[in-house]
Amino acid sequence: MGSTTDPILLSVGTPPTPTPTPTPIATMTLGGPDGPLTVAATERGVVAAEWAASSSEILGLLTGRLGPLAAATDAARAILERAGPVIETLMAGEEPDAVDAAGAPIDLRDRPAFDRAVLLAVRAIPWGQTASYGEIARRVGAPRAARAVGGAVARCPIAVLIPCHRVIASDGTLGGYGGDGRSGRADALTHKQALLAREGVTVGFRGD
Repeated sequence: MGSTTDPILLSVGTPPTPTPTPTPIATMTLGGPDGPLTVAATERGVVAAEWAASSSEILGLLTGRLGPLAAATDAARAILERAGPVIETLMAGEEPDAVDAAGAPIDLRDRPAFDRAVLLAVRAIPWGQTASYGEIARRVGAPRAARAVGGAVARCPIAVLIPCHRVIASDGTLGGYGGDGRSGRADALTHKQALLAREGVTVGFRGD
């Protein structure tokens, strides 16, 4: 007796993969004492802020993170209009108004859950203050994960609004800094030191 095939099974097949909805992105470049900072926003919030990166480079990075991108919408532009003055105030070494700072939302939807928790804790470090990697680890409920916190901070895609320069080593020295797009560790740490100095915080290099 020959075999038969259930016609219902033939009709099901593999469902097609849905096409991702493109994410509208608005960008702007701000000048400052540290050179140009390129900022990008979705309709949810600032999604990237990088020194030494062009708009096209930022869009390339965001395509890798978010998938297809779309032209800026009024909602995405409005995010930049609210965030721009806050970022410029911070780059000038001044403390932004708390209401204005709260009106500059960030979009970390594509980040792993641990990274999101760490970066939100870092964003909560007050202007003119610092916290160690170990302190941040305790604040996110992972007291033995200081090294993992360092990794999350190094992967931070949003400079300035997430003040990774305020996270220092447990011995009170600078630690590391990957948030400025510079090629050398020494230049990056010098930049971190300068950002802290503008907030009235003096932190030295290890071995100073």
